[in-house]
Amino acid sequence: MKRISLAWQIFIGLVLGIIVGAIFYGNPHIADYLQPIGNVFIRLIKMIVVPIVVSSIIVGVAGTGDMKSLGKLGGKTLLYFEIITTIAIVVGLLAGNIFHPGTGVDRSHLTKTDINTYVETAKTTETHSMVDTFVNIVPTNIMQSLANGDMLAIIFFSVMFGLGVAAIGEKGTPIINFFKGTADAMFYVTNQIMKVAPIGVFALIGVTVSKFGLSSLIPLGKLVIVVYGAMAFFILVVLGLTAKIVGFNIFKLLKYLKDELLLGYSTASSETVLPKIMEKMEKLGCPKAITSFVIPTGYSFNLDGSTLYQAIAALFIAQMYGIHMSIGHQITLVLVLMITSKGIAGVPGVSFVVLLATLGTVGIPVEGLAFIAGIDRILDMARTCVNIVGNSLAAIVISRWEGHKVDDEVKELVA
Repeated sequence: MKRISLAWQIFIGLVLGIIVGAIFYGNPHIADYLQPIGNVFIRLIKMIVVPIVVSSIIVGVAGTGDMKSLGKLGGKTLLYFEIITTIAIVVGLLAGNIFHPGTGVDRSHLTKTDINTYVETAKTTETHSMVDTFVNIVPTNIMQSLANGDMLAIIFFSVMFGLGVAAIGEKGTPIINFFKGTADAMFYVTNQIMKVAPIGVFALIGVTVSKFGLSSLIPLGKLVIVVYGAMAFFILVVLGLTAKIVGFNIFKLLKYLKDELLLGYSTASSETVLPKIMEKMEKLGCPKAITSFVIPTGYSFNLDGSTLYQAIAALFIAQMYGIHMSIGHQITLVLVLMITSKGIAGVPGVSFVVLLATLGTVGIPVEGLAFIAGIDRILDMARTCVNIVGNSLAAIVISRWEGHKVDDEVKELVA
């Protein structure tokens, strides 16, 4: 297996998982065997995410040690995130208006999926505004935030701690060395965990296909095609042009991230590749202070794939119910999605929860989500890839914006 690259190993695991899931479609016992394997792999990744983020931010910020520079970095990052996610929403609306994925869909031929879990989550977050999000960035108990994986609060604390370490000068050297060692050790652990990634992918895909089957895609095939097509357009055109503006090649970036994209697509989880993305962006020349701040923050504020999908899904449901969405309603939808997609960032099943919080405001029946919940995993896999590329490119853009050299030719040396 050492002669086969990780990307090929993951791809083989993906194909074998699809085959096994198709063979045992409808058999509830297959999940009893495969789900624990998939869960262990996801847990292994989640286990190392927080230590890597904390140690990387503290080391990066302590090396910078300048509050003014960090404030400037944060402002540029959030501005970039808002521009790109707004473009993603507009691309989603254009795709929905041009291709009409929901027009002519017969609801009587669709299977409804239970979405009560998402409804309950939405109820607990419906008053969670953008202001609340920024207030909650400041943790009252960092230990609780670490235990809950509250990434924004963890980032805030780590930045403040890094500034404190920088302020005490020579006394902070042992602390910096400790966190440098922690980061190096965690990246080593990451590389070891990646060796079992093909097994985790096999298990997770096998469970998904055995539960829903490939036949569930047929009635909603047009929606799947439109979503995948819009996301490919967004990566190649929107992110491609963005990369070109800063002197980067989007195709080289995709090639460089092939392992992470395959893994993210297979597991439908951005967290599984966060440590490797941070490591790879640093190898390209992105400073640790930027990489460790921009990429974790992007997982809450720069979900390009998720916002694009939400716009298409909203129009799909409206079209399926025969509801005409005027330009005014669609502008309202853009504004609401811009707020809600950040206002409840980090919530499990965020795309569905955002839609539940959004659809009612523009007169679209929220129960329409039950018709597409069954194929959400397939759509989530594509969303994850867009999020991965978007956040990786964000680190490059901000690094270039800050005047650092990030050379796309370096990829050939470290890929």
